[in-house]
Amino acid sequence: MKKIFIIFSFYTLILKGQIPNVLISNELEPEEVSIAINPKNTNQVIAGANINSAYYSQDAGKSWQRTTVVCAPYGVYGDPVVFWDTAQNAYFMHLSLPNPKLTPGGSWIDRIVTNKSTNFGQNYDICTAVGKNGSKVQDKHWVAVDPSNNVIHASWTQFDKYESKNRTDSSIIRYSNSKDGGLTWTEPIRISAYAGDCLDSDSTVEGAVPCIGPKSQIYIAWAGPKGLCFNKSLDGGKTFLTKEKIINPIKNGWDYEVDGIFRANGLPYTACDNSKSQYKGRVYICWSDEKNGVKNKDVFLVYSDDEGESWSDPILITYHPNHKEQFMPCLTVDQSTGYLYIIYYSRQNFLSGDLTDVYLAVSKNGGLKFDHYKLNDKPFNPNKQVFFGDYIGVSAVNGVIRPIWMELNNAKLSILTALFNDSIASLYDVINSKKEIELINKSIKFEEKINLSLQSKISTKIDVAIYDALKPSSEIVVLKNKKIKKGNNRLLIDTKKLNLTKGTYVIFLYYNNTQHYYWILEE
Repeated sequence: MKKIFIIFSFYTLILKGQIPNVLISNELEPEEVSIAINPKNTNQVIAGANINSAYYSQDAGKSWQRTTVVCAPYGVYGDPVVFWDTAQNAYFMHLSLPNPKLTPGGSWIDRIVTNKSTNFGQNYDICTAVGKNGSKVQDKHWVAVDPSNNVIHASWTQFDKYESKNRTDSSIIRYSNSKDGGLTWTEPIRISAYAGDCLDSDSTVEGAVPCIGPKSQIYIAWAGPKGLCFNKSLDGGKTFLTKEKIINPIKNGWDYEVDGIFRANGLPYTACDNSKSQYKGRVYICWSDEKNGVKNKDVFLVYSDDEGESWSDPILITYHPNHKEQFMPCLTVDQSTGYLYIIYYSRQNFLSGDLTDVYLAVSKNGGLKFDHYKLNDKPFNPNKQVFFGDYIGVSAVNGVIRPIWMELNNAKLSILTALFNDSIASLYDVINSKKEIELINKSIKFEEKINLSLQSKISTKIDVAIYDALKPSSEIVVLKNKKIKKGNNRLLIDTKKLNLTKGTYVIFLYYNNTQHYYWILEE
C-alpha cells in the first residue's frame, strides 16, 4: 500500500509540472555532494556529502539510508566522490586527516584516500591512500573507471603549500591509477606542464576530471590561469602529452562571486560518449564563466571528435534572454544512449533577489540542442554566512537519471535528488507546454504607448520586465505584483515614461516563481 501511495504522489507531482524530489538528508550540514548509479543495477544508488556521510538506496533513489565513512589510519576530511567499479564494488574517495598515532609523519590532506564497499555501499571497510609527497597538499580529486578493464583512474591538484603567497610555491595536476580495485596505486605523475599558484582561486590549476574513451583513452580537463586545459593518454596512463592543450579562455576565471553564496565556481567537468550512438567517441567539457557579464554567468560546452586534437566553438547551454545567473554545473553521459545531462543552479525565474532553482539540461543530439527541466520543488534563498559547498552532481545509467544538489533554507542545509527519466521528461514537457496566459497581440511594435492583450486561465499576480536586447544589464521593471483576472486583461507599457528610445527590446512575464514567457518588441 505504501508503494502505491508513493507512486501516486509522484504521478500527482508530475501532473502539476513538478519532477518528483526526494530528500536524501538534512542532518550534519551536508554539502559537496556526489552520486553514482550502479551500472549493472539501477536500483542501487550511492551518494556522498561532506565530511564523511555516505548514503545508499536500494530502490532507485526513492528512499535512503546513511552510513559513516571511517578510515582510522588516514582520516576523512571531505571532498567526497562516489563511484562504482565493474565488479559492483562501491567507493567513497576523499581527502585525508591522518591520525598521528597510526600514521607517523602524516599531515592535513597530504594524500587522496579511497574507501571501498563490497556490500553495495552499506559500509566501507577497506581503506587505502595515494599521493603522499612530503607535507604537500593533495586536493580535489575526481575519478573515472574504465568499463573494459576495471582500471580506476584518478586526477587531482597538488599544492606545494596551501594558500601560500610565495611565488616559488605552485599547484600542479597529478594522475594515478589502480588495477586491483583501489588496493594499490601507481606512482603519481605530473600531467600539467603549466603550473598555477597556491591561492585556491583563478590562478590555481584545479578541477581535473578524467573520463574514458571507447578505446580506453584517458581524457582529463581542468581550469587554471591559462583557461580551460586538456591532456590525454593513449597508453593506459603511462604517458600523457608533454604539454596540455589550452582549449578556451575562462572569462574572469573559474572562481567567481554569486550573491548569497559563500563560495561558487565554474570548474569544468569532462565526459566521453562510449555508447553505440552516432556520437561515439565524442569528448565533452562543460564549465561556466562570466563571458556574458559578471552578473550573467552562463554554462558552456565544447566537444571534440578527434581525441581532443580540435574542439568546437563554445556552445551556450543556458540561453535565457533575461541575463540572470546560471552557475556551478556538472556533466555526465548515459552510456546506453549517448544522451548528455548537465545540472546547474539558475536564477532565471526571478525578477530580482537571490532565490535559486536547480535545472537539468538534456541533449539527445551530441550537445547541439538542449531541453531544460526545473528539478527543485521550491526555490531556496541562500545565506552567504553558511558554507554551501563547491560542487553538485548527476549520474545517468540506462535511462535512469539521478541528480544531486544542495539547498539552503533558513540557514539549514539539505541535499536532494530527483526521480528523472525519459517518461517523466515527456510528461513534464506536455504539462508545461500548456500556457495559462496567452498573448493575443499578433505582433508588438515599438510605440509611445503599447497595449498588451492577455488571455489568462487563472487569476494571479505577475511581474513584467523589459530589457534592451543589446544591453544585458538594462533591466527595467515595468509592473510588479500586478493583479490579473481570469479572462481578458490589458497591460500598458508607456515607453516615453520609461525613457525608452526606439530599438529592439525583450519583454518578460513572471509568475509563480517562474519566467514563463518573453516577447520581442521590435523597432
